[in-house]
Amino acid sequence: MSARFTPDAGATIVQPGTADVVELPSGSAFELLADASAARGAVSVNRLVLSEGADGAKPHYHALSDETFYVLGGAVAFLLGDEMVTVNAGGLLVVPPRMPHAFGAVPGSMADLLIVIAPGVERFGYFRHLQLIALGLKPSDSLLSEQERYDVRFTSDDVWRLHRGRA
Repeated sequence: MSARFTPDAGATIVQPGTADVVELPSGSAFELLADASAARGAVSVNRLVLSEGADGAKPHYHALSDETFYVLGGAVAFLLGDEMVTVNAGGLLVVPPRMPHAFGAVPGSMADLLIVIAPGVERFGYFRHLQLIALGLKPSDSLLSEQERYDVRFTSDDVWRLHRGRA
C-alpha cells in the first residue's frame, strides 16, 4: 500500500515515490496516493497524468461522493451534464454527487490532475481494472457489474463522443 496511516498522529502520509503507479498503454498513468481505508474513509486521492488528447473517464456519476479535480498542468475538457467546460492549469472543479461527468486532456494538450473523492471510496481496484481493460486482458464491459462497489455508475456516452470527435 502506498499510503501509511499513523494511528498515533491520526495522519495519512504518502512519501514521494512510494505510491503505486498504474500505467496505461496510451502513455497515461494513475498514481494511487490514498484510498479510503488509508484515510479513515475521509477521502480517496489519486493523481492522473493524461497523454496528449487522451480520455480520462467516460460519462459516469458517483452516488456517494463529491469528486474534486485540481489541474496541475495542461488543460482538461470536462462534460458536466450536457455542457462542455475547459479547465486549465491552476483551475479547480468540484463535481457533486449524481452529476454525470466525463473528462479528458484537451486535444493538443496533456493533462496532470490531482483527484480527491470525498467521502472516500475504495477505488484503487477500479483503476487497476481499467488497466487490464486497456491492455486487452478484460472485456470493456467487465466493470458494469462493479459499478456499485466502486461508486462509478456509467451513463450514455453519445454527447461525450460527439464533443470528442469520436461519434
